Amino acid sequence: MTSEITLFVNPTAGRGRGAHAAQPAARALRDAGFSVRTVLGEDADDALRRAREAVAGGTGALIAVGGDGLVSLALQAVAGTRTPLGVVAVGTGNDFARTLGLPVRAPAAAGRLAATALKEGRVRDIDLGRAGGRWFGTVLASGFDSRVNDRGNRTRLPAGRFKYDLAILAELAALAPVPYRLVLDGTEVREVEATLVAVGNGTSYGGGMRICAGAEPDDGLLDVTVVGAVSRTTLLRVFPRVYRGTHLGHPAVTTHRVREITVEAPATTAYADGEPLGPLPLTARCVPGAARVLAP
Repeated sequence: MTSEITLFVNPTAGRGRGAHAAQPAARALRDAGFSVRTVLGEDADDALRRAREAVAGGTGALIAVGGDGLVSLALQAVAGTRTPLGVVAVGTGNDFARTLGLPVRAPAAAGRLAATALKEGRVRDIDLGRAGGRWFGTVLASGFDSRVNDRGNRTRLPAGRFKYDLAILAELAALAPVPYRLVLDGTEVREVEATLVAVGNGTSYGGGMRICAGAEPDDGLLDVTVVGAVSRTTLLRVFPRVYRGTHLGHPAVTTHRVREITVEAPATTAYADGEPLGPLPLTARCVPGAARVLAP
């Protein structure tokens, strides 16, 4: 393995934490004897192009310094290659790191972990989801949660949690079930009225909401969580349980494990790893061993 490592940095992640986090992460890697080069981009497309160039050039690892948005870009660059991905999680949600048990908002510790994993060959093969021409590592969301994202993205307020809290309140006021058609593994068809449908390669989204709490990122399957038609009162009562994953026991919630699922619903956008994929219908499939990550 080459001793040159690429730091893939989002300087604006976590309200500026990305720029500061790159320094202790780079220091930890250099102290371990690695040569470190940093890749930034003028925008997402430029950043992805540069990351792919680093992977094609034989970098020893691509270390994403930022949040889940940057990790999502990094996955597009490393999926299907032998280049391992490291994560220095300093964003708002950090759900990819949470799923894999990696340090969160501790850049020096994350840098040391990456350096040790590279020296000791601690690399874990994980599955990825594939939908709409993109790879995803955590959750594909549709329904209430994606409508919150849609509304939050349209709101002309400063970035941050506050505008999404307002979006949640607005979507609660307009809450209504959506007719879904789900095709499981190409054969089993389910037609349901649902509040949301989430497809998980990982366990959580939204900064620790364990919507697909039983998901394992290396079992060759996607976990599907369907929240049926519920009232505002029920949704508000059940919602706090999602942080512990105990919502899966509620009678309005059903779960499935599949290799592939087609999700159809009218006027509904899908988001994966927090990034918009486009309108439904979409087919998501699990690709076993699609990525390699530096492991604890």
